Amino acid sequence: MTDSLTDAESGFGSTEPEHELPKMTFLEHLEELRKRLIVSIIALGVAFLACWNYADRIFGLLARPLSRFLPPGDKLVFTRLTEPFLLYMKVAFFAGIFVASPIILWQLWLFIAPGLYKRERRYAAPFIIIASLFFILGGWFGWRVLLPGTCAFFLETGKQFKQMIKADEFFSFASMIILATGLVFETPILIFFLARFGIVTPAFLLQKFKWAIVLSFIIAAIVTPTPDMVTQTALALPMIGLYALGIGIAYLFGKKAT
Repeated sequence: MTDSLTDAESGFGSTEPEHELPKMTFLEHLEELRKRLIVSIIALGVAFLACWNYADRIFGLLARPLSRFLPPGDKLVFTRLTEPFLLYMKVAFFAGIFVASPIILWQLWLFIAPGLYKRERRYAAPFIIIASLFFILGGWFGWRVLLPGTCAFFLETGKQFKQMIKADEFFSFASMIILATGLVFETPILIFFLARFGIVTPAFLLQKFKWAIVLSFIIAAIVTPTPDMVTQTALALPMIGLYALGIGIAYLFGKKAT
């Protein structure tokens, strides 16, 4: 097991024949999972502390898609004395997820790697880099594209009323959209593993393409809380593109028929 984990952590193969790789027992898998979770939690804790000093600035950045639509001089409100402090803790934790994402994804890889062939472990660095970039890109897409559209829609719907938007409620709303789009953008990474383990094939994915289009619009309708088709389409189209990219990944890296 030690040799296997060493190879997994380095990301490089060795000359040891693949059929001689040691097998991990169920308890060893649990121990490995515990180790990876501990490292991920520590990384998230460090990222949280680093982001705490900038929580107010980070929230100001998150609120920008809403602030641009508010009347001059209007601000978000809070109704309980402790709300700003608790809000900044949530903001720091939220930002810490993105900051620590490379380490968390690295730990995910190390947990999966013992089940891969040694020649497949050379994908460690590309997996960590690409998966982190896709996650951050998805979060940016949610903040830059989806969030402004949803804010404009709801403010326009309630224009006959005096708005008093609570800061913590807006953060919950915004963070849900940003995290959801970040996870959605991991679709090609998910397809990569499904293809490597032989669960899906390029032909299967291509055959189900029309259903992927339907599912993309359904997920977009769930993720985007507005009923307008423009905002939903803005998310569905990238999802369809990511699925098509996944087909190409499955063709290049999928498990070959023997």
